[in-house]
Amino acid sequence: MKLEIQSLSKVYPNGNKALDEVSLHIESGMFGLLGPNGAGKSTLMRKLVTLLEPSSGKVLIDGLDISEHRDDVRKMLGYLPQDFRFFSNLTTYEFLDYGARLSGMRESKIRKNAVDQMLETVGLYEARDRKANKLSGGMKRRLGIAQALINDPRIIIVDEPTTGLDPEERIRFRNLLSTISSRDVIIILSTHIVADISSTCKNMALLSNGKLAYNSTPENLIDTARGKIWQMQVNSDEMDRVGSLFPVTTTIPNDEGWEIEVVADDPSPFKGIQVEPNLEHAYVYFMDKHSNNKIIDIE
Repeated sequence: MKLEIQSLSKVYPNGNKALDEVSLHIESGMFGLLGPNGAGKSTLMRKLVTLLEPSSGKVLIDGLDISEHRDDVRKMLGYLPQDFRFFSNLTTYEFLDYGARLSGMRESKIRKNAVDQMLETVGLYEARDRKANKLSGGMKRRLGIAQALINDPRIIIVDEPTTGLDPEERIRFRNLLSTISSRDVIIILSTHIVADISSTCKNMALLSNGKLAYNSTPENLIDTARGKIWQMQVNSDEMDRVGSLFPVTTTIPNDEGWEIEVVADDPSPFKGIQVEPNLEHAYVYFMDKHSNNKIIDIE
């Protein structure tokens, strides 16, 4: 399974350039799309699921141009949008059954078995008769992913899937996606939550102001921040000054003031101890450099 994004741009009537010559090559497995709010992630997702026409460029799925083969492409897709809503009068079962029919499952017996199995898979079978709009936030997101998966799509696109979920639900959601990714499918996880990428994705891209700023592995991005993460102890007065000079990623209060971690090539005039970076550190370091028009080239 291959997805090719070729020089994709989107300019809205008000002149806002949401995407600027974005090119990506994505194969089977979990792919992370990371970036701050407003980076262009949702615009790209809406194009990939054929809900938006680009200003220029194209998207190919196994060689099919999605603008020219819209119906064929939609049969391959499963989509969980960021703003996922329900019909207030439908139960959990009825909503998923409705989604299954929309996905092309016409035979009632096959559809019933598929819906029951999917409700079991996402842990909602016991809530099958509950009104969908009365579910908890985590259960609603699970129902959302269930409707995206109900007809075994080849490409699954999830937009900010763990926003607002508690830690247990986020872990459950990521584990479910990781299990599915073992098949010959593409899963694109679009998020601004770094932990969702670091724990699930072998490859990733980073969008900034509509442009592709990075495209490689999480490990390579982490490598860019080695020697750039510093742990230090500061008092309250120093804390304000440090925050004005460097991005601060961690703050822990203690009896002497604050134990903090900062991102810096050189933390002078403060003294610090270098610590091993994680993906969040690397993301902050990369974006800080990118915002200053210092693009980091990574092999």
